[in-house]
Formats: sequence, C-alpha cells, structure tokens
Amino acid sequence: MPTNQLLHRLPASEQRRLLKQSIQVPLLRGQQLAVQDRPVPSLLFPMQGCLSLVTPLEAHPLLQVGMMGSEGVLGAQLVLGVAASPVTVLVQQDGQAWDMPAAVLRRELPASPGLRRLLMGYLQVQWRQSTTTSACLHFHALRARLARWLLMGQDRSRSEGFAATQEGMAQLLGARRVGVTVAAGSLQAAGLIRYHRGWITVSDRAGLEAASCVCYAQDRASYRLVMKFAPDAALDGGVH
Repeated sequence: MPTNQLLHRLPASEQRRLLKQSIQVPLLRGQQLAVQDRPVPSLLFPMQGCLSLVTPLEAHPLLQVGMMGSEGVLGAQLVLGVAASPVTVLVQQDGQAWDMPAAVLRRELPASPGLRRLLMGYLQVQWRQSTTTSACLHFHALRARLARWLLMGQDRSRSEGFAATQEGMAQLLGARRVGVTVAAGSLQAAGLIRYHRGWITVSDRAGLEAASCVCYAQDRASYRLVMKFAPDAALDGGVH
C-alpha cells in the first residue's frame, strides 16, 4: 500500500493518533496546492504522485526550484509557526496524499516529538536542495540538468515511465524548448530514455545517473544524512 515515508517513520501510536485526524485527498495533475507568500491551511503528505515546487518571477515563466513525492511533506514551515508558503506548488503527476489541518498540527505537536523531529529535518533537506538547485541552474549544462530532472521524476512516479512534455520540461528547467528537444534527443540517441507523445520511459537507469550532474547524488545523500534513514525498498533506485 502506498505510504508517505515521513509518516511511516513515526512511532505507531503517534501515527495512528495523527492519521485519525487527517483525511486522504486526491492529487490531480495541474492542480495548484499552494501559492507563494500565501498561507497554507494544512500539512500535505504525498503517498503517490509528484509535486513541482516553482517560483514566479515578474515577466518570466514559472521556474522549478524543487520536486516532492512520498519522501516529503508540503507545509513543513508550519512547525515554525509560519503559515506562508515559500513557493508555489503544482501537481506534476496524479496521486494521493494525507491532509492534516494546521489546527491539528498545533494541537498535537507538543505530544508528537517524532513528527516535530521529522518536520524540522525535512525543512533542512529543502533548504539544502534549494541551494543545490540554484548552483545547478547557473553552472551545469542543460543535458545534465535534464537527466537529473528525469531521475527525480522517475523516483517519484515509482515506475519506469511518466508523463512529461518538452514544453513543460523547458518551462520548469528555465530553458528554451529547442534546447530541451536537443538534450532529450541526445539522451534518447544514447539509449538512456525513450520519449513518445508526452511519455518518457527510462531505459538505462545507470546510464542516466552517469549523464546527470553531481547534484542528483548530492541531494540523495543529503536527504539520507539529515533524515537519518534511507528510502524504502520501492524507491531505493534513487529517491532523495
């Protein structure tokens, strides 16, 4: 059964108490879950699907600054008493999530040391990944950044393939569509991926990791270092 890795790591009694006060909600592709600088009403723990963390800049398209799946939680800043979202969040792939109202968090946090520890740790993970992304956008070639993005997407889809358009990838990577077309064509010619009608299949996982910039491996390592646990077996091919 799909699960969120953070909730899964809670002590059983703490997990049961919190989930009794939460509900399962669908995640629908294109759905907007948070708006930058506006308050979020709840914690959202994805079990399936993929969320795109983007930042809007005046007169520019949205730029992706992070990605989240079952390894994370949306709204972790609530543990600090901060309601405003630091980013805009869109659903990139359909899925489902546990929705825990902010009022439940405020009421239960004093008696939930495990949840507090996980939320504080995940905030550090997000900070680390955002700094890596900033450097990656500046220094690394588009082909390597695209390989990283594809690995991140596969991790969260839990399958060999997932839906993605070249236009969408270009927008999220802060690149021109023609550049993404060339980079994706190069990865496909090397036998690392197959791309057909908006669907990408990873053909050679090891080869795609070799083609990716070092940021992918660094993000995965920092997640494990900070959270002090590795992803579950279903995601151990490379989730952060």
